[in-house]
Amino acid sequence: MAAREKMLHQDPEKRVENFDEVALGYSEEQALAEAARCLECKNPKCVEGCPVNVDIPSFIAQVKEGKFDKAIATIKETNSLAAVCGRVCPQEVQCEQYCVLAKKGEPVAVGRLERFCADREREKGVEAPVKAEPTGKNVAVIGAGPAGLTAAADLAKAGHAVTLYEALHDTGGVLTYGIPEFRLPKAIVREEVDYIKQLGVDVKVDYVIGKIKTLDELRNEFDAVFLGTGAGLPKFMGIEGENLNGVYSANEFLTRVNLMKAYRFPDYGTPIKRGKRVIVVGGGNVAMDAARSALRLGADEVSVVYRRGEDELPARKEEIENAKEEGVVFRLLTNPVRILEGENMTVKGVECIKMELGDPDESGRRRPVSVEGSEFVIDADIVIIAIGTSPNPMILSGSEGLEVGSRGTIVVDDSGKTSLENVCAGGDAVTGAATVISAMGAGKLAAKTINEYLKNN
Repeated sequence: MAAREKMLHQDPEKRVENFDEVALGYSEEQALAEAARCLECKNPKCVEGCPVNVDIPSFIAQVKEGKFDKAIATIKETNSLAAVCGRVCPQEVQCEQYCVLAKKGEPVAVGRLERFCADREREKGVEAPVKAEPTGKNVAVIGAGPAGLTAAADLAKAGHAVTLYEALHDTGGVLTYGIPEFRLPKAIVREEVDYIKQLGVDVKVDYVIGKIKTLDELRNEFDAVFLGTGAGLPKFMGIEGENLNGVYSANEFLTRVNLMKAYRFPDYGTPIKRGKRVIVVGGGNVAMDAARSALRLGADEVSVVYRRGEDELPARKEEIENAKEEGVVFRLLTNPVRILEGENMTVKGVECIKMELGDPDESGRRRPVSVEGSEFVIDADIVIIAIGTSPNPMILSGSEGLEVGSRGTIVVDDSGKTSLENVCAGGDAVTGAATVISAMGAGKLAAKTINEYLKNN
């Protein structure tokens, strides 16, 4: 069996000086060669690993035959954000892990082929979709992130009038404010949103539900409501010094850099403190994004501080490798205990303690345990906390009867229904911080549930 096609990347020494996309995509020749690796299994399992149920065998077969227009049409039957998913979806733990080739080698590069198809369509010009016949029903979708965009697209395809409300001044949610330009160019997100608008979705930005209108008011105005408000409330460690100048949540740091384009200051008028020695606390994809962004802003040294070992890092392997190539330092089995204060309430360092792995905790990972007497200091002038987020409680303002869990997440059943009759929810608002594609899957499920509800009411 031929080896998997390697995707070209910007050289690490050059890319740390710009915010241009790192992965450069497949050429047509590479896409044909990679698609030819597919064994066209009689009983394919790859679709089982796709949260949005893309017909993977069909679209790869169409790529293999050079029928690229048909391939993207097949993908878009169930996935309206193909160019996004081809870049940020963790295919290695979803569709690709079910590929037969993965048993003895590398699976077919499903995500890279999806990206190729989407990018080729963008280069040619995306055709306007055919709008469905109106049903006379209207739906409000709150939150223009991956879950909300997916739900809005599917509901519009079913013929319902959809109004999409977004609190920020631009759409995309975490796709826009969280994921850096070098991983997901904002022009691609805008074009994906434009496609959804062409389906007939009415998008209203700068519209904070819970302030301008309450959820209960929307329930009276619309036949159904979908909550895809995400998890934008940052978590902190609760240690001394987190109130110092130069301490950011990853949420604020990445929002300033991405949505508000602070990396183009002064052109965009959004300043950000550019540290020379930066510490990022956490080991997930958000931590990698923050660390790699800090390097591009001119830091001399960026350290990722994580309390477990490398095998336990939750970030995608590809993102860890990219960060290492770019010079990010990984300080593993290390936990911050105090942020040290310098002059004028600024950061001068972080006191840490060494950790060792003990017995597994409730997540199945070995629990980190402090090593007594192992404290030491890492010099720093910027600290970015990337240890997770939770849903913003503002949506609950003016809502009666919406059941919420102990961590502030919205409670739903297996179909995405909330405790309110005509309200569904999905994505990070339900699960807490998770992947883009899992949020999209939740949006699809909820759209199906809402569609069935509207048919019967």
